[in-house]
Amino acid sequence: MNAKALNTLEFTKIKQLVLEYAASELGSIRIKKMEPSTSLDEVIEWQNETDEAATVLRLKGGMPLGGIFDIRPHVNRSQIGGSLSPLELVKIASTIRASKTIRQFIEKLIEDEDLELPILENKKEMMAILTPLEHLIFDAIDENGEVLDSASPDLRAIRQKIRSSESRIREKLESTIRSKNAQTMLSDAIITIRNDRYVIPVKQEYRGHYGGIVHDQSSSGQTLFIEPEAIVSVNNQLREQHIKEQEEIERILLELTMAVSAEAHDLLLTVDILGDIDFMFSKAKYGRAIKATKPDVNDQGMIHLNKARHPLLPMDEAVANDIFMGDEFTAIVITGPNTGGKTVTLKTIGLCTLMAQAGLPIPVLDGSKIAVFESVYADIGDEQSIEQSLSTFSSHMVNIVSILKEADSGSLVLFDELGAGTDPQEGAALAISILDEVHNKGCRVVATTHYPELKAYGYNRDGVVNASVEFDVNTLSPTYRLLIGVPGRSNAFDISKRLGLSQHVIDHAKSFVGTDSKAVEAMITSLETSRKSAEKDYQDAHDYLKDAQSLHKDMQKQMSEYWDKREELYEKARQKANAVVEQAKTEAEEILADLRKLRLEKNADVKEHELIDAKKRLDEATVAPSNKKPKTTAPKTARVLQPGDEVNVLTFGQRGILLDKVSDTEWSVQIGILKMKVKEKDMEFKKAEKKAEPKPLATVKGKEYHVGLELDLRGERYENALMRVDKYIDDALLAGYPRVSIIHGKGTGALRSGVQEKLKNHRSVKRVRLGESGEGGSGVTVVEFK
Repeated sequence: MNAKALNTLEFTKIKQLVLEYAASELGSIRIKKMEPSTSLDEVIEWQNETDEAATVLRLKGGMPLGGIFDIRPHVNRSQIGGSLSPLELVKIASTIRASKTIRQFIEKLIEDEDLELPILENKKEMMAILTPLEHLIFDAIDENGEVLDSASPDLRAIRQKIRSSESRIREKLESTIRSKNAQTMLSDAIITIRNDRYVIPVKQEYRGHYGGIVHDQSSSGQTLFIEPEAIVSVNNQLREQHIKEQEEIERILLELTMAVSAEAHDLLLTVDILGDIDFMFSKAKYGRAIKATKPDVNDQGMIHLNKARHPLLPMDEAVANDIFMGDEFTAIVITGPNTGGKTVTLKTIGLCTLMAQAGLPIPVLDGSKIAVFESVYADIGDEQSIEQSLSTFSSHMVNIVSILKEADSGSLVLFDELGAGTDPQEGAALAISILDEVHNKGCRVVATTHYPELKAYGYNRDGVVNASVEFDVNTLSPTYRLLIGVPGRSNAFDISKRLGLSQHVIDHAKSFVGTDSKAVEAMITSLETSRKSAEKDYQDAHDYLKDAQSLHKDMQKQMSEYWDKREELYEKARQKANAVVEQAKTEAEEILADLRKLRLEKNADVKEHELIDAKKRLDEATVAPSNKKPKTTAPKTARVLQPGDEVNVLTFGQRGILLDKVSDTEWSVQIGILKMKVKEKDMEFKKAEKKAEPKPLATVKGKEYHVGLELDLRGERYENALMRVDKYIDDALLAGYPRVSIIHGKGTGALRSGVQEKLKNHRSVKRVRLGESGEGGSGVTVVEFK
């Protein structure tokens, strides 16, 4: 990747930001070495790694990455015969413990959440299980790096002797400093240590009283630190014991170092994997901080960024823009005023490309696409070089010459103010020629310019499109919005007028503008007007679509409930009828049995076939269950239907108004806010309307609206909630709903009681009940209208 472009596009600043999220030195080292890749497969792999880490962050908030150290130097030294210090061994044990914690975390995450995390699972499997080495180290050394008594039996015995000797020395010295002459002969009644030996502070004139060895004196020379003769031999023993202790500690450390050396390969592999995991989560944490997403990457030069923001600008200040190229066009020429956002747009494209190729998520919305380029070139900013005696134009040209030599079809080229810094006519000609050269090589090109000659460039070249950054003449400020397909127009006359320049001066200035320039400006103005109109129409259509989708969903829900309830009632009726018939059959069987018995006993004249026929008629009276929905046909009516008539639409169980006849057998019917085609045989005449023009939507204060089947009152104050219930019931009645639900939650029950009391007193409410288990239970009140 081109090093100058990385610097120009400030990729180093991105690395510094990612560095803040590293949990260990291992992750920091990888971030510092992070560079964009030119391999599509590698970029896809890196993006998948970051995406897995982002999934874990979303579900669990993070990965336990504490206690990881870069132990590679320690492990390498153990392999060449060096002895590791206690703190170095503790870092190794801590890193092993961290790897065990991460393995367990990943296992539990996959098991509990039923997630597919192939990359993390693979890394978990690759990490060696080194728990015995961890226990070996922590059994001998505590987390502060102190070698424990339990490290070996010999060390425990030596330290017991040391403590015994120290105790005897202190007893003798305390006896000395508590003697009757101590206050006179000692500078202070304390026991201290000099040269690792216990001493007491004796005044100069009494140095001969205690005998022994002088180890130090005060700065004034008036106090000598003397080891009394009575404890010299015990101090000598203590010194020998300390030497033995140190020898035993060195033996223990050497033994632990050898154990580390034996596991060196697995340790280095585990450390490498821990570094990868820390690197993955550092990128994912950075992505979460800037609300970035994973892009779809390709090697066809396709760029489609949805609401892209510059990653180095504050999120609340950066203006998001849709940027796309690589399909119908491969070059964009952006025009517009200074400080309008042209350079920011260039850097956004370049920096998002570099970030994506480095495996970082980018600040765009989901569904964005970005290409993997073999090289990225950028000529941006003031390139003036005093050291090389080069002007701005010359410095830019040196850079552009280098780009023209190296760029090819796998390159992304970014030009800022192409051709600036020289005569406008020559600069514009050079800019056109340079763009042609780069475009003909198959590069993806984005260039910014001030030259009016380039405004028509996109109309004269295949695969090139004009773009501009929007400027609000009313506020005299840029909006930073990128408009692809519309060249920027000059705002000098409009701005001058708003700032108070006389109209005759402006008119005089316009007389100097050529006819061609005026035509171009008029064309651009027309394009801007058309674009704004199209955007408004699109937004209106989008809003209508959302309303229609919501209404369609509600209608489907109502129809589903209707058929379910209808079939349920049919089934109950069948069951009740069958129960009655079964009871009658039972009684008939008993009667038949009595008759047969009577015939045998009394020779009554009752024929057997008559008894059988009677039983058969009872059997036929049983109602058979049916899963098939009964067809409803409209009763024939003598009246000829007319537009404006109110009818029952039997197939939907809804009332509607006839609009017009669309064929011999079908009518266009307005049902609520829906217009539908319904066959005449599926309708039943109700009554004629005075007005034939239906109201397509219920109106409130002249505005169209759609009311849903549910009203959510959770979080509302009591008085506001009851006011909302009043309005909602009126709206639902206007919409013709047979039933609605009011969600009030469970809470203390005060809101539920208030709502139900109000509804019971409403003249149009037929029934009020709590929701069933599938409807929300006691947190929902279901209202049925008359």
